[in-house]
Amino acid sequence: MMAETSYVRFQTPDDLRTKALQLAEVSSETGKVRKGTNEVTKVVERGEAKVVIIAEDIQPPEVVLHIPLLCEEKGIPYFYVQKKEELGQKVKLKSSATVAIVDPGNGKQLLTELTEKFKEIKK
Repeated sequence: MMAETSYVRFQTPDDLRTKALQLAEVSSETGKVRKGTNEVTKVVERGEAKVVIIAEDIQPPEVVLHIPLLCEEKGIPYFYVQKKEELGQKVKLKSSATVAIVDPGNGKQLLTELTEKFKEIKK
């Protein structure tokens, strides 16, 4: 069951949640990621982010409310995962509200796949 959150603009299918988390993990090990809302906001504004991953359990929601809109404005795909702890663990933190993939490293294939799926979801 998912809590109703104002910033979640679409339901991310489970297989894509899994792939987004895999991408975060691989990218943090072999590429470049930005963690935390301020860092993510900066790389999205600069158009450097390839994909943004947002946790659905952020309180207060205002913390990440602007991120999906900013991503859409810049044409950057974004996905939701259920827990900030889950997202944080993939990038070696206790928890993280948002993560931006700047360089996918060995996750290029996953990145391509997620980008294609995002286009389908947002049609």
